Amino acid sequence: MKRKMLVLLGILPLFAWAQSDSFTFKGKIGNLNAPAKIYFDYIANGDNKSDSALFKNGTFVFSGTTDGPAAARIIVDYTGEGLQAAARDGNLHLFYIDNEVINVESKDSLQNISFIKSPINEAYLAYINQIGGTAQEISGRVGAKYAAATPEQQKDTTFVNGLNREFKQALDQRGEKQFEYAKKNPGSFFSIVAISEASGTNIDIPEVEPIFLALDKKIQKSPDGIAFSKRIQAARTTNIGSIAPVFTQNDVDGKPVSLSNFKGKYVLLDFWASWCGPCLATIPKLKELYTEYSENLEIVSISMDTKQASWTNALSQQNMPWPQFADIKGFESNIAKTFKIKGIPFGLLIDKQGFVVANIRGALALKLFLQNKLR
Repeated sequence: MKRKMLVLLGILPLFAWAQSDSFTFKGKIGNLNAPAKIYFDYIANGDNKSDSALFKNGTFVFSGTTDGPAAARIIVDYTGEGLQAAARDGNLHLFYIDNEVINVESKDSLQNISFIKSPINEAYLAYINQIGGTAQEISGRVGAKYAAATPEQQKDTTFVNGLNREFKQALDQRGEKQFEYAKKNPGSFFSIVAISEASGTNIDIPEVEPIFLALDKKIQKSPDGIAFSKRIQAARTTNIGSIAPVFTQNDVDGKPVSLSNFKGKYVLLDFWASWCGPCLATIPKLKELYTEYSENLEIVSISMDTKQASWTNALSQQNMPWPQFADIKGFESNIAKTFKIKGIPFGLLIDKQGFVVANIRGALALKLFLQNKLR
């Protein structure tokens, strides 16, 4: 079985990209009916695509086009409370779409969903198994240890630093496996996924560029390959340890605010969007940190929304007490381009002197960093 799956990974891009550019995504989750609703979004042809449908006896169906394999997400609203509430409760599932019929089923809920003969998702699961799981799973395991600790342990520097080391070590090991995967599977679509994720924004060009250039030309010239090539070029001028580019933009009240206004504090540039479930789930934890570290920390949220109403409605619901920016251009916004943002949630931490010091993956990572620096 393992050998068969590896063969599948190797031939996947050639098979998938040879087909038409249309896909169908359908399935059945229990016996859900309206007002229960399913939300579906993905990125294709450089654009964010989204759709939704009310369940009818648990069934749903979506269709669309994509220029190749693409990350996708579904969110299930069981009670009709809306997208934001469902995402906040963690009722989401990440997967991949391709030019195929993708069929899923579950006897009761999203948590027990399974794919039926979907080559792209079989390949994705095989890839995830080879690299040791998702980053969210690693973060969840460390976060659970912190949450289960006593109040005394949570304040203990030795304990917190130990968790920090454990988290970093697990991510480093996963990153090494991702690079190794890309070296061994130059023809797999997930090789570009692997090096793109493992590189982060602080790309080690001497290490990463040779791996990228060894990938099949078809992978390099795919939309994901072209995007990663641009990131390599961007990394030549912007990296951790460099001075963060200064920007000025009007906030939600129309007041011009500059990054330089916050010198003297750590600044977290929090890139998010109203449609991003993991982003919304992090906000309550960021509020806690904002209160706890207010003397030394400023948060600046920069939305990747493309609809004014979606952004302002989310602001009203989330009530974030820090500066908010959005020019409603999504990933084409000036700030997103300046900081080379290609995916969210994403946090960039800038120190008191204006230097980029860390890429932050979640509120726990931020807390551990601040505890270590400000203890």
